[in-house]
Amino acid sequence: MNIANERFLSAKQIQGEYLGNQNVGTHRRYEEGEKSFGDILGRMQENADSKLRFSKHATDRLATRDIKLDDSQLDRLKEGVAKAEMKGIKESLMIMDKLAFIVNVPSSTVVTALDSQLSNEQVFTNIDGAVIV
Repeated sequence: MNIANERFLSAKQIQGEYLGNQNVGTHRRYEEGEKSFGDILGRMQENADSKLRFSKHATDRLATRDIKLDDSQLDRLKEGVAKAEMKGIKESLMIMDKLAFIVNVPSSTVVTALDSQLSNEQVFTNIDGAVIV
């Protein structure tokens, strides 16, 4: 690498020196129906974001506490996870109807679930945000 007058070359100059005249960073055109890497990655992210998982512990709590969630409640929980993620929350308390859920936001996983009888006068620890859905 040439250093002239104790000045470093620009990235573009270095690219030319080491890579010759190759067009680095140019994008090829995709044929109709062919998907780019960005399209595939975006679709994978959409699919990952739309899934709400329940840990074994949460599933056991739902069963033992006879908590049944309908589709609209599941959708509201998903929306709550999206809101929490936008705010940078990692562990969230989600309050919905007369239910409370602790959710790990990065993995979209419900960790535990409580009904109103169990959530009264309870202390929720290890959360960094709460969402009411």
